[in-house]
Amino acid sequence: MGKTHLKGDPMNFSTTRDFALQLDAQDKLASFKEAFVISDPSLVYFDGNSLGMMPKAAQEKARQIVDEQWGKDLIRGWNKGWWDAPSRVGDKIGHLIGAAPGQTLVGDTVSVNLFKLATSALMLQPNKTRIITDAFNFPSDLYILQGMKYTLGNHHEIIRIGSNDNDITPDLAALEAAINENTALVTLSHVVFKSGYMYDMQRITDLAHEKGALVLWDLSHSVGSVPVHLDDCNADFAIGCTYKYLNGGPGAPAFFYVNKNIQEKLTSPIWGWWGQKNPFDFDLDYEPAPGAQRFLVGTQPMISLLTMEAALEPILQAGMDTLREKSILMTDFASFLTESWLVPLGFSLGSSLDSAMRGSHISIRHSEGYRINRALIEEMNLIPDFRAPDNLRLGFAPLYLSFADVWEGFDRIRRVMEEKRYEKYPQQKMPVT
Repeated sequence: MGKTHLKGDPMNFSTTRDFALQLDAQDKLASFKEAFVISDPSLVYFDGNSLGMMPKAAQEKARQIVDEQWGKDLIRGWNKGWWDAPSRVGDKIGHLIGAAPGQTLVGDTVSVNLFKLATSALMLQPNKTRIITDAFNFPSDLYILQGMKYTLGNHHEIIRIGSNDNDITPDLAALEAAINENTALVTLSHVVFKSGYMYDMQRITDLAHEKGALVLWDLSHSVGSVPVHLDDCNADFAIGCTYKYLNGGPGAPAFFYVNKNIQEKLTSPIWGWWGQKNPFDFDLDYEPAPGAQRFLVGTQPMISLLTMEAALEPILQAGMDTLREKSILMTDFASFLTESWLVPLGFSLGSSLDSAMRGSHISIRHSEGYRINRALIEEMNLIPDFRAPDNLRLGFAPLYLSFADVWEGFDRIRRVMEEKRYEKYPQQKMPVT
């Protein structure tokens, strides 16, 4: 982009639509919008951090899988690219998260993968009892840890670090102090789901390793939105979903990463035939497969897995550095519009102003956040999402969002507030927010 010097300096931004169009004219990723199925051009979609748009390549691949592979090949498909799909697609995702081949696999869900990897980390260090996480972690991750503690006999202590600045930034001093020689595992979301705060992966991993602890990163809000360097950081484990910025589709299988240096030391807590060394020998006694393969369990969902593989094509073509460059400029612009238009209307910015500490979504906060969210979706053709107690999350997917989209979205939020459209909606929440 010719004017990326504008990023991070609100003095150079403008609230005019012409300014947004000027940024679009310089956007090296503008053509990628054509790679996505956009059924309603007037829709402003700020929810790609929850469910990404459908790539045309994925749409076509799904049809081909159903009509040709399943429809005609039938069971022969297992020898035509199905069986090795978890490792093949895993290596493609590995390219996006800085992982050399043989360390990333696709299968199961984020929660199941967290259970498998975290339990294996505790089993490797039976004399250590402390698990460090934080209050910013996705609640399902916390539930898995609580369930693990119960399943393993309540011998472990879960330390949950809080905030020191109104739920935007974790208390890093408290986190550092909590990691000691009795710590078995530190597990955090690299980009946290509410505020978009992004941890310094290298720093936290080094701190944990200095105390002899293992580290597991949840990359669900990172992969496809910010560059990740797992190998360079010497991370031990990572997990993540594929239906947010990777655009894999609802319920697409998750991925996991296991550092090659510890793979052979680990035992999966769930033994299944896909993790068996020679699955088609059908031995009655389990022998783990080499490397990270041992963490696979059962037959994988091939239609969604192969559809997700096709969905990776645009993001692999664009490259993470270019995506991050646009993401920073977009979130800087969105933060500027928040301060210029929405703060005077009762909002506050719930995310860091420092792009180095922020993923590709921001939080804007208002006591009427839920009703505002309803009005935006039902009247303004704008889709964000709401997270209790008062967060409107706005996700900016650089592949298919334009700067004009960002400007238009904030203009619609401003209109909802100025016209008090939200006041007609009840406080009672719908099942999915």
